[in-house]
Amino acid sequence: MIRFDQVTKRYEDGTEALKNVSLTIPTGKLTVIIGPSGCGKTTLMKMINHLESPTSGDILIDEQSIKDRDDVELRRSIGYVIQRIGLFPHMTIGKNAGIVPRLKGWTEEKTQNRIRELMDIVGLDPDTYLDRFPLELSGGQQQRIGVVRALAGDPNIMLMDEPFSALDPISREQLQDELRNLQQRINKTIVFVTHDMDEALKIADHIIVLRAGEVEQVGPPNDLIHEPINDFVRDFIGLDRINRKRTFGKRKIGELSSYYIQSKISEQVVSVNSTENLEKAILLLDQSETDILAVYTNDELVGYINQSALLKAVVAKEEGASSHV
Repeated sequence: MIRFDQVTKRYEDGTEALKNVSLTIPTGKLTVIIGPSGCGKTTLMKMINHLESPTSGDILIDEQSIKDRDDVELRRSIGYVIQRIGLFPHMTIGKNAGIVPRLKGWTEEKTQNRIRELMDIVGLDPDTYLDRFPLELSGGQQQRIGVVRALAGDPNIMLMDEPFSALDPISREQLQDELRNLQQRINKTIVFVTHDMDEALKIADHIIVLRAGEVEQVGPPNDLIHEPINDFVRDFIGLDRINRKRTFGKRKIGELSSYYIQSKISEQVVSVNSTENLEKAILLLDQSETDILAVYTNDELVGYINQSALLKAVVAKEEGASSHV
């Protein structure tokens, strides 16, 4: 658990990037920080690994203040993925991905096994890519390697600062889907900064809405859609988006069969009848420890659907692709 306790960040010119922020980022969930440009999103995230220091207040990880931890040790224990990826161009993919494990003193065998496992998870064949250099990869492939590098040292926390914003729309959507699926396997605490509300609603378990350095609302996507706390949150989400999602939420799970996934990712599933609506399905997922629904019709299992697939169906509906559902 990451906890901000009355955190203020004030610069020398008097600008307050954060104003008395108190909030909790839950363990094992994908939390998105979102808000207008200059609202303090990246500053808030960078305080977690002490790249930014608070003027007052404290940040605690598992109730230990980060002030009491060595900065180098702290940063090696937290994965970090940025928009520009930051791969070293003169190093192979294998060398790039293994930086943190080697700094931690892992054996070469353990390091290679970890990298190969992660590359398989993100859909890149290690035999094909390990000996290549970053410039030989596409932007989407480089971003996948950025994720591998961030996870290679097996951190409990991963920070992601607008990692997909520079990618083309197709690559971006693919990586959003893959991030949701990856999170189901690794169950890390992921803190993800974005300015894109559609991206936030699609990938997040938990959303923090900031404005001018202050927290406006915190909660799961469904809460923000159905119970925006004030006009700012309502306007930021967009009334049209809220109304479309509310309307689409009345559709039956059985109507989404084209979005069923082939098999469940984990053993933990929640059962739902195909006659239940999407709104009920999302609520079940919000209240459970899993991201997978087992869909039944007349006591017969007809398929599985996860949160990523549900949100993908919503996006398709918004874009006029309802004929595919």
